[in-house]
Amino acid sequence: MDTVMNWVNENSGLIIHYGIQIVLALVIFLLGGRIAKFCARLTEKAFDKKKVDKAVASFVSSIVYALVFAATILMALSQIGIETTSFIAILGAAGLAVGLALQGSLSNFASGVLIILLRPFKSGDWVDAGGQSGTVKKIEIFSTELRTADNKVIIMPNSKIMSDAIVNYSREATRRIDLMIGVGYDADLREAKAVLKSVLDKDPRILKDPAYNVAVHTLADSSVNFVVRPWVNSADYWPTYFDLMENIKIALDDANITIPFPQMDVHFHKEDNK
Repeated sequence: MDTVMNWVNENSGLIIHYGIQIVLALVIFLLGGRIAKFCARLTEKAFDKKKVDKAVASFVSSIVYALVFAATILMALSQIGIETTSFIAILGAAGLAVGLALQGSLSNFASGVLIILLRPFKSGDWVDAGGQSGTVKKIEIFSTELRTADNKVIIMPNSKIMSDAIVNYSREATRRIDLMIGVGYDADLREAKAVLKSVLDKDPRILKDPAYNVAVHTLADSSVNFVVRPWVNSADYWPTYFDLMENIKIALDDANITIPFPQMDVHFHKEDNK
């Protein structure tokens, strides 16, 4: 016991010095943790004001928190005398080794960052991406979750999404429906055109501006093809599409206008027996 007391008395200055350093390091650590949380909340609020998707805002805020907290740890270690330069070098070498082993994951992470920065879509948009179609549900660090029309969940790697064309059907408020309707060559084209227009005029979902277009498109082998191109709100696209197909068929039938279909004539030749 006397030996310990003597050692403490002899090294009291050193103990006080390192004690103060450790206390300051703990203060830096605790204060830095709060600052990291504050920066993360501030980032999320800034994204909310810009009406950025919540999934994206959460993703960015988590990255901000990780960076600030990592800087806090380095400052705390530096305060107690640990050489952070060599520590950072070790972390860098370890990061390089891990990065080479996880190239695919890092590519997905980088693509996730690009999705956030470029914002080709947001949660709730209907998209074609990476060869798949569906509603965007979540944008995560390494992948994006899509929900198909028949309620299947597709987990799509972010790198696959960013390496291909992205078609966003929900970005614009309106969409154009493109239909090709064929009538027989014996039909009165003016009457057929009037029937098609009457179907469009009766549907309240068809927008007046931009105006729809009904015109002869092709004089095909067995039919005269009309293009029918009405504009609707994006949310009404598929219900209107299906209803128009049904109503056009009914209206043409009521007007005795035929819609040609593929036919094959078979001819039998009788050979004389010799």
